[in-house]
Amino acid sequence: MNIERLIHDPTFLATICGLGAAGVVVLIWSALIEHDPLPARLKNVTQRRSELRAAERQKKMSRRPATSTASFARRVVLKLRLEQGKKIDELRRKLARGGYRARDAIFTYLFAKLALPPAVAFVAFLYVFILHAVHVKPIIGLLIVIFGAVFGLMLPDILLKNQSQKREKVLKKAMPDALDLMVICAEAGLSLDSSFDRVSREIGPSCPELAEEVGLTSVELGFLPDRAKALQNLADRVPLQGVVALANTLIQTEKYGTPLAQSLRVLSAEMREERIMAAETKAAKLPATLTIPMILFILPPLFVVLIGPAALKVMGMMH
Repeated sequence: MNIERLIHDPTFLATICGLGAAGVVVLIWSALIEHDPLPARLKNVTQRRSELRAAERQKKMSRRPATSTASFARRVVLKLRLEQGKKIDELRRKLARGGYRARDAIFTYLFAKLALPPAVAFVAFLYVFILHAVHVKPIIGLLIVIFGAVFGLMLPDILLKNQSQKREKVLKKAMPDALDLMVICAEAGLSLDSSFDRVSREIGPSCPELAEEVGLTSVELGFLPDRAKALQNLADRVPLQGVVALANTLIQTEKYGTPLAQSLRVLSAEMREERIMAAETKAAKLPATLTIPMILFILPPLFVVLIGPAALKVMGMMH
């Protein structure tokens, strides 16, 4: 009864229609606009180069601008001292793995963790107790408000985790091609810095995410005093097995002086074998995966096609 009353409520219908129209406009707008992530990736690389140059000149870089010109989220976070703690470095690493390297990224994340729980709880309270959009008992309404607050607290972590997983899939797919390009550069006589820079430019149109990571490593190799630290930063930003193996191989190459082209060729062959083994594993799982869909969707129509004409003839003869 409450659902029928809610369906016939003009305010509720107008709200649903407005949300639907807004969603259609957003979908059409996003479909018509061509998104090119490469300029943003190159901007991050340029920003990192500028930061390292400033650190080289000043020996101690101050990455915190004046509070008077800071954004509202930055001012709130700095006022409450939310950026201080032992887990801030780990949080920066997580944001970097998700592709968020802007200076205000950590402040935006902390402000979202602070503001979303009361905001979502207030929206739930407004719909349940003020607008009476859902007619439930007060205790259930209170639980909905509490669930909204918990959901608002978890929402930034959920979005960041999903973005990191999507980014890792893209990087994992493009890594063997980048490694092959690096092997070609090393065999052509280029140094490690030049190889990273060349691979970053060549792979940019096809995979801007990996081009950004390789470009950042190229910049850090040229500015950081410890080259192993730059390679370790690459492994920390991209926690994939192939990237970690590449970083360890290059660190050993720099340390012991082994030929770069030979090391990269061996690593490329290993990654190719891993991709072949992963493909064979998926192919071996395919028959078992298709068993249930075949039983549910293929066999019934097949039985209808084979047995249907005979059944119809039998029914006709009986009548």
